[in-house]
Amino acid sequence: MNPQLKQLQPEFNQECDQLGIALTNEQSEQLLSYLSSLLKWNKAFNLTAIRTPKEALYLHLLDSVVVSPVIEQFASCLDVGTGGGLPGIPLAVLNPDKEFTLLDTNSKKTRFLKQVVYELGLSNVTVVNERVQDFAHESGYACILSRAFASLKDMTDWTQHLLAQDGQWLAMKGVYPQDEIDELADSVKLVESRQVKVPNLDATRYFIYLQKIS
Repeated sequence: MNPQLKQLQPEFNQECDQLGIALTNEQSEQLLSYLSSLLKWNKAFNLTAIRTPKEALYLHLLDSVVVSPVIEQFASCLDVGTGGGLPGIPLAVLNPDKEFTLLDTNSKKTRFLKQVVYELGLSNVTVVNERVQDFAHESGYACILSRAFASLKDMTDWTQHLLAQDGQWLAMKGVYPQDEIDELADSVKLVESRQVKVPNLDATRYFIYLQKIS
C-alpha cells in the first residue's frame, strides 16, 4: 500500500464513521489498497487526473463510499462508464451481499479493474469491456449507477434495456441538474433527489433517482 495512504488510514476511518458508514478493518485495508493500485496504475494507464493520495482519498474514495447507504434496497447494481472503478469497487467492498457489474469501453481500464478484483478477492464483481448499447443482461439490474457518465437523458436512453422491472437509475451530480431533468423522456420520472455532503470537500453532491413510468 502507498505509505501516504497508510498514514491517512485513521483519518479515512474517522470520516467514514462520521458518515455513518460501518467499516471493518479488512474493508478499510481493501479500500485503501484499491486506491493505492489506482494511483500506481494511473502512471501508465491514465485512469484519473487526480495524482496525490490525499486528494484521491477525498475526491474518489470518500466521494464513492457516501453512496453506500443509499443503495441498501438494491440487490444488483450496474456501474456504467465506471472508468477506474468508481463508485463500483468501493461499493462492492462495502456491500459483499450485493452483485456489481462494472462496464466500460476502455480496455486498459477494464484490464486494471480485473486485476483489482482478483487482488481484493471480490467475488461479487463482474467487469465488462463493452459499449453500453451492445451489452445485454437477461434479468436486468435493480439499480444502474452513474458517477460521471453522461447526461440524465443519455444515461436513461442508452441503458433502459438493462434496467429490471421496478428498477431505478441513480445518478451522482455535482450540481442539481434541473435542465437535465427537464430533458428526460416522458417515460422517465424523477423519484427522489438527495443532497449529500462529502467531508472536507467544498462541494455538494446530489443523488438523483429515476424510474420508468409503467
